[in-house]
Amino acid sequence: MTTADPSQPAANADISPDTPPASGVSPTPHKGTNREIFAWALYDWANSAYSTLSITVLISYIKQDVLPGAAGTLLVGVGLGITTFVSALLSPVLGAVADANASKRRWLAGTALAGAAASTLMFFTTSELAWLMVVLYVISVMGMELSQAFYNAFLPEIAEDERMGRVSAWGYALGYAGGGLALALVVLLFAFGDKLGLPGDMVFRKRLGLLLMGLWWGGFTLPTVLVLKDKSKPAGQHKPLLEAARIAFGNVGHTLANIRSYRMLTIFMLGFLVYNDGVQTVISQASVFAIELLQMGTQELAGVVLMIQFIALPGALAVGWLGDRLGQKPVLMVCLAVWTAILSLSFLVSEKWHFWCMAAAAALVLGGTQSVSRAIMGLMTPPRHTGEFFGFFNFSGKATSIFGPVFFSVILAVTKKPHFALASLLAFFVIGWAIVAPLNIGEGQRQARQA
Repeated sequence: MTTADPSQPAANADISPDTPPASGVSPTPHKGTNREIFAWALYDWANSAYSTLSITVLISYIKQDVLPGAAGTLLVGVGLGITTFVSALLSPVLGAVADANASKRRWLAGTALAGAAASTLMFFTTSELAWLMVVLYVISVMGMELSQAFYNAFLPEIAEDERMGRVSAWGYALGYAGGGLALALVVLLFAFGDKLGLPGDMVFRKRLGLLLMGLWWGGFTLPTVLVLKDKSKPAGQHKPLLEAARIAFGNVGHTLANIRSYRMLTIFMLGFLVYNDGVQTVISQASVFAIELLQMGTQELAGVVLMIQFIALPGALAVGWLGDRLGQKPVLMVCLAVWTAILSLSFLVSEKWHFWCMAAAAALVLGGTQSVSRAIMGLMTPPRHTGEFFGFFNFSGKATSIFGPVFFSVILAVTKKPHFALASLLAFFVIGWAIVAPLNIGEGQRQARQA
């Protein structure tokens, strides 16, 4: 439990979300209907098809079929890193634009459907149209990264404090289910395509997988953008894009200049920046560990990914439920402690079944760590600036995502020992834990309301 900030008079103290609600206290009226919450969570289901199929089918198609050799590696590695970083830089400004005009829904629809359209059009790319794949790949990544900020910014508008953790968790749970199902369908397509009358050419089946990826993302996004509505009001009359962007730059600059006003939120985002880099690196580099140490094949790794998707689903729901009852911060600290234990025990991995067990344990807290982090952000975000602040959250989660993989790769290259490379990621979780240790969510909420 977090203790009350001694600088705040007891008479003005609010019930902190780190403290379970007392009996007899009336719950806050629901901000969003069940229909709105389901429509919001459905976007996690929609975009997770891109998340799972991009790291399997898309990367394979680019590196083996469209741009074999160094060019494909360069596009996937450097292109992904630069595009993600640019998206992270744009997120706070575009979020402030959306706040000014109360247009989060329009921005979500535009970025998500543009990314989905680009993914769908990848079906038509070949080695002769490699330039088109480069363009579509950049658009798809930008669409994915930018849409996440607008999507997350709806959370505090549809979920009251008492349900923030569960609503956030439902999104991640649907995401793991949708991403896992989409991947399973493509795996079946690859394995049994001949029985469906498809050509035996695996390249064509990969292209069908990309077609499914784009149609799934776009099709399931439609209910989200049709049902959700911005609940905030525009800041004055509707402004043209360029004028709104100019004001947005000023708002972001004002926020940064007055960062002391959001001390608790700043502490959290700094900690999230560090430990989330560790989480993302474990996700992206665990396959390298399995290949280098255990010589696991592609089919085995696909099986591990599917297992993670479906174990992470109940894990996210359980963490969301516990967070709303025990407090979001204590649950986050337990999740980080579990990550620390998993990486410490990774030294003992020497058989494939060891890796499966480690992956299953990580899956239990994978969705939960991300879900509780989003809930904490939602609790401490100023109501009038959800787009801008969740843009900063997106920046915090993406801007340093290159450091973990570089750290892992350097350790592996120097030591030639996968155990040392994976265990070295402990630093991200220990440092992140230390940064968020003084976090007081109740005080963060007071700071948000005074903004």
